[in-house]
Amino acid sequence: MPSYRLPFDLRPCYNECGHECGASLADCPTYARLDPVLQEKCQQNWHLLQYLHSLPIDEVGVPQYYQTINRSLKSLKERNLIYPVTDNVFIHILGNQEDVRDHYIPIEPTLCDDLDRLLEQAEARLVDAAEDDDNLDDSKRVEVILKALDKLVTVKRFDKGNSPNQAGGQGTGKKKKRSSAAKVSKNKLVLTRTQYDALRYVLRRKLEGLGVLDPLIHDNNIEDISCSGLGNVFVEHRVFGGLTATIAYETHDDLDKFVVELAESIKHPVTFRSPTVDATLPDGSRINIIYGTDVSKRGSNFTIRKFSPVPMSIIELIQLGTLNYEMAAYLSLLCQEQMNIWVSGETASGKTTLMNALTTFIPPEAKIVSIEDTPEVQLPHANWIRGVSRGGSKLVQASDVSMFDLLKAALRQRPNLIIVGEIRGEEGAIAFQAMQTGHACMSTFHAATVTKLIQRLTGNPINVPKSYVDNLNAVVVAQQVRLPNGATARRVTSISEIVGYDSVEDVFSFIDVFVWKPLEDVFDFRGYMSSYLLEEKIAPRRGIPHEKRQKIYMQIKQRAELLRRIDEAGITNFYDVHRVLTKAYRQGYFR
Repeated sequence: MPSYRLPFDLRPCYNECGHECGASLADCPTYARLDPVLQEKCQQNWHLLQYLHSLPIDEVGVPQYYQTINRSLKSLKERNLIYPVTDNVFIHILGNQEDVRDHYIPIEPTLCDDLDRLLEQAEARLVDAAEDDDNLDDSKRVEVILKALDKLVTVKRFDKGNSPNQAGGQGTGKKKKRSSAAKVSKNKLVLTRTQYDALRYVLRRKLEGLGVLDPLIHDNNIEDISCSGLGNVFVEHRVFGGLTATIAYETHDDLDKFVVELAESIKHPVTFRSPTVDATLPDGSRINIIYGTDVSKRGSNFTIRKFSPVPMSIIELIQLGTLNYEMAAYLSLLCQEQMNIWVSGETASGKTTLMNALTTFIPPEAKIVSIEDTPEVQLPHANWIRGVSRGGSKLVQASDVSMFDLLKAALRQRPNLIIVGEIRGEEGAIAFQAMQTGHACMSTFHAATVTKLIQRLTGNPINVPKSYVDNLNAVVVAQQVRLPNGATARRVTSISEIVGYDSVEDVFSFIDVFVWKPLEDVFDFRGYMSSYLLEEKIAPRRGIPHEKRQKIYMQIKQRAELLRRIDEAGITNFYDVHRVLTKAYRQGYFR
């Protein structure tokens, strides 16, 4: 089992009220120092108060409680805050003076005394309930087991003044002796309320979650969860960047056992013969597992790439400085006129996030087919066919269905737009065949510049003919950069238009329409009054005569102003932005 490397010693639970003083809450020095909201949370979640009793408040200070967190907290120099991820699970972000990464501490009901022995006793009695319901699906089986647990447990009753689960949670001030983890009476487990709640929580977490990783999975602020071998688990936080979680693996046996159980729970078992797994978790997160020290010298490892249940909107990206209103307006015209757009960049540059945000500009009546190996694309459109490739499974007899196969099938489905999650291999050549036949295509691609993108496209294993490359109309390059103030951020560093290929000189011509200027952290509209796509392709489609083609730039300004007004109105949610743009589209303001 993994251990918990807290930056301080965790005090045991001495009694039902969860703190060693045994006094009423009114007399509890820790409780008295908390703000009213955190006091209320402690009354509802006794394990939270127990945790705060262990926290060296005199050294680190009293944590600030936030019901929700946002990127404005990124500027905090001394981090010491708590926020909820579920009704009874909280996260403590605590500054670390000895490391560049601060602490990420899950606060769960599992802080109860001797929970391992208690769980062992309960599981021994629950075996029959689990075996009797083998035909039930996972969610119903969990409920059956929890009902069986209720039948074999007797919860201790306390005087109203001493029970933390009564209104106010006030104690009598009399100190109690430390209670045992569990007593067996007439074949039943006699538990305190805290122990019972902890047992239900850990059983549910074990049966339908990912065990100790469950709080991290439920935290929508987490982008990546990484175990690099023995030692701590690391997380990438949307607000606070890289953090060190208190979950740690001390031995190879513990780590291997966890990895094997994790792989089996998602029906992609790992073995010494097949030590690697790429799969999708039930919540849509992407997971990669490598098993064994023979292929990973620091021990088995895994990486989970999480995705937000609600994508970031184009307005939120503008607020973050990823791009500006004019760039968004320009890309909106390209999307509506079915130009072929690829978002390119290095790993963790925000490619998929940006592409998801751009889909709100696709006409609402469009039929869209997406093709991915891991489901990451999220669209607000109703007429959306979502294709996901399938690899052979060791547990299920099924043939492979590759992205190449899905892309060929998509060409027969008469889509207005094909979205390929990521171009890596032979599907790239098929994507260009689709463009050649008039199908609009969007995709992401791993390349840091337009030049490198073209080099990868025309080389192995993609092998797109050079004369086909100009079917790709625009390339949006996203990168993770360092700002003048030293902070890291994601920026669209360029938007380029592919003009054509000169077979005589063997060169490609492209125009940088927008370029990010790093010293000022601003964007330069270099293609103003000289854009090839706007003047030569989009203006004619919109009925603008050639001699007046520069009127198209007025539409860019109008769209940018509309986006600015949406932002000023406080409309930022992905689906809300799409609804507003759909209404504007129908009324003719965004056509």
